[in-house]
Amino acid sequence: MNPPANEGTMPPGAEIAAADEIPDDSTLIFTVRDADGEEAEAILVELDGEIAGWLNACQHMTHIKIDKGSGAAMRNGELVCENHGAYFEADTGYCSFGPCEGAYLEEVGVTVDDGVAYLTDDDYEFVRVGPVEDDPADLSSSSNVKI
Repeated sequence: MNPPANEGTMPPGAEIAAADEIPDDSTLIFTVRDADGEEAEAILVELDGEIAGWLNACQHMTHIKIDKGSGAAMRNGELVCENHGAYFEADTGYCSFGPCEGAYLEEVGVTVDDGVAYLTDDDYEFVRVGPVEDDPADLSSSSNVKI
């Protein structure tokens, strides 16, 4: 987790959201784009005044989202994958329980400056607050079964 930046400096990256827009005991979902033009979902979580950013993917099965669009479940400062029962420490991304115990969520670099969360990860560019938009022309299945 990244501490607040020095006051009075230039904003460090693309603005995501005001820190007070991150729900208590849940997450704020946003979309990023990698160098290949692929969009991915990321989440912001606040714990004890610190903000962390993670890709929105359980490490047991990475196509499963931790935040399905209405905020991630949390318990005792940990993000919960409701599909598999995995618990991830909100501040470190470490999986403390579940089928992927010992794994880490993939970090998305963020910092806070003057009460605003900024994307500072060189691997991603900020697209928007909210989930990846579905492509209506994509008729592929969203099933877990691959044929």
